[in-house]
Amino acid sequence: MPKIFEYFGFIFYFYSNEHEPIHVHVLHGGKESVFDLIMMNGELAEINAREKHGADPLLEKDKRTAEEFIRKYYKNIIDKWVKFFVLKQRIRCTNIRKRL
Repeated sequence: MPKIFEYFGFIFYFYSNEHEPIHVHVLHGGKESVFDLIMMNGELAEINAREKHGADPLLEKDKRTAEEFIRKYYKNIIDKWVKFFVLKQRIRCTNIRKRL
């Protein structure tokens, strides 16, 4: 379960046996949601938030924060996805200490 980002109590991560579409799990305050990154022509077209089975979903304000973070860092998320799932490389967690 590679952790890819930490941001003021938010944990962004992949499961090690993921599937497409590219998506990221976000954990905050014991709650978790999943965000699908929908790409068109190499650009982020849409982010779809969904609930993770068996987990309480993020609060609405936390979903907005997570989505804002994903919009800013989506290229990094995709790079980490490709490195981990396609190239089978280890990835490191990046701790973001600057507010969006």
